Amino acid sequence: MNRVVILGRGAAGKSTFAKRLGEITGLPVVELDKMFWRPDLVATPREEWVALQEKLVAEDRWILDGDLGPFDAIEVRIRAADTIILLDFSLARCAWRTVRRSRERLDFWRWLITYRHRSLPTLRETIAKSAPNADLRILRNPAELTRFAAQVDRSQRTNFA
Repeated sequence: MNRVVILGRGAAGKSTFAKRLGEITGLPVVELDKMFWRPDLVATPREEWVALQEKLVAEDRWILDGDLGPFDAIEVRIRAADTIILLDFSLARCAWRTVRRSRERLDFWRWLITYRHRSLPTLRETIAKSAPNADLRILRNPAELTRFAAQVDRSQRTNFA
């Protein structure tokens, strides 16, 4: 596990998990939301976003955390990943976390609500086409996330022992 992409519905906990996984593995973490969104939540133009991601994936080791929904050019980082972690948490859990953390625009809520029916099938198709050999982990709740982190932690300790 050297090139990890973490995807999922808004407020699933991608950034929090990316930081934890970075601590366990020593991989540098890049929070894509911070790079993609310009002031006043203006999206980076697609051509610029593709070019920026191509620079990021040229590195040997990384965790790229983020799912920018309809604004994204996900295929760039999917092609370069050896591990893809998809947080497929429930709408109720993600909506509750969203309400607790911040105010969001209508387009965010639309994406959040339609994620499983619109975004997820496209993601799965892109993964199948662009990264058929990547290790795909679909985690559906916090307990599965915790178990996966513990498994990676045990593996890291075993490799360094």
